[in-house]
Amino acid sequence: MSRDICIHAWPCTYYLEPERRWVAGQLSLTLLSLRFMTDSTGEILVSFPLSSIVEIKKEASHFIFSSITILEKGHAKHWFSSLQPSRNVVFSIIEHFWRELLLSQPGAVADVSGPRTRGKELTGLMAGSQKRLEDTARVLHHQGQQLDGVMRGLDKMESDLEVADRLLTELESPAWWPFSSKLWKTPPETKPREGVSVTSCEPFGKERILIKIPAIISHGTESHVKPGRLTVLVSGLEIHDSSSLLMHRFEREDVDDIKVHSPYEISIRQRFIGKPDVAYRLISAKMPEVIPILEVQFSKKMELLEDALVLRSTRTSSPAEKSCSVWHAASGLMGRTLHREPPIVDQEGTALHLQTSLPALSEADTQELTQILRRMKGLALEAESELERQDEALDGIAAAVDRATLTIDKHNRRMKRLT
Repeated sequence: MSRDICIHAWPCTYYLEPERRWVAGQLSLTLLSLRFMTDSTGEILVSFPLSSIVEIKKEASHFIFSSITILEKGHAKHWFSSLQPSRNVVFSIIEHFWRELLLSQPGAVADVSGPRTRGKELTGLMAGSQKRLEDTARVLHHQGQQLDGVMRGLDKMESDLEVADRLLTELESPAWWPFSSKLWKTPPETKPREGVSVTSCEPFGKERILIKIPAIISHGTESHVKPGRLTVLVSGLEIHDSSSLLMHRFEREDVDDIKVHSPYEISIRQRFIGKPDVAYRLISAKMPEVIPILEVQFSKKMELLEDALVLRSTRTSSPAEKSCSVWHAASGLMGRTLHREPPIVDQEGTALHLQTSLPALSEADTQELTQILRRMKGLALEAESELERQDEALDGIAAAVDRATLTIDKHNRRMKRLT
């Protein structure tokens, strides 16, 4: 995903110090930089990386107009005023992305000044893929626990239907039948099916946290925002404020739609009849880590808007094709690095150097990639075995449901004859 994607843009004015006047334009924020473009000529007057910012403050120009001042390294100070929808909204969002950049890995700031090596790029790609695979495996594990709970419920239903069968048999027997009491034997204890965990899955994993990220939260109008936190659970979503107080909890089945406005901004809505809907809008620098998890949990409720279609374009191929292509690409790169294959020579004898513009993989990058690939292979094999187990569980559930349906229909017919 390109880091030059515009996260947000606000109409405002910028103080042009050499000419001592305010210029109307638009302030744009990307993941790594801020820039101001004039409305009249479309010229970019100011553009600087977030990593060069020393301080962001709320001030007033001439003690009247509310403004935001940004101090750069080298004591360059920029004034922005007439911010829409409000100064607090713009300040909160810019400060959030600036802080997240500073708190992120040390390499995030270094990326601004120098190009990344091929080894670092590939390591970052593989680490992100591993994290996505781990999140998907956690969701898959919880889904398996839910299937186990369904099977236990069906076992209990079969036991209850056996009791109902005894009751109906006694009611159908004549009053003078002397063996009615023999029907009331203690039903044998229902044994769980083979391969199904005996532990109840209701409390286990119910509140397991998949991911937790800081975010800027708005409820209702965009002019009122506050910093907070979005927590993705296997059972739903929770939104907390900066004091860790719960603002709202969305149960998994209560979420009606999730709109992805951009790779860094989403809105969550729960509809009600007869009262206003509950809707929250969240912006976060770490939102790209959350969106793939939400797509797994709320696949039919997710909607990618126009500015978020870049997410779909980056994931056009299937997961199996991606994992296969990444595996072969990484293996090929490591093989070329370790064995130092000679360059390919064409018919005229000219050496064709592949990817000479990028440096080769170092030994440390190769070892790190090898470890990541081994972990990913283990996760993929575990996910495959879990999917096979869940397929068998689904077959068992389908058979149990068919048996229960036939038994209930038979009991209904017997009850109708009694009435």
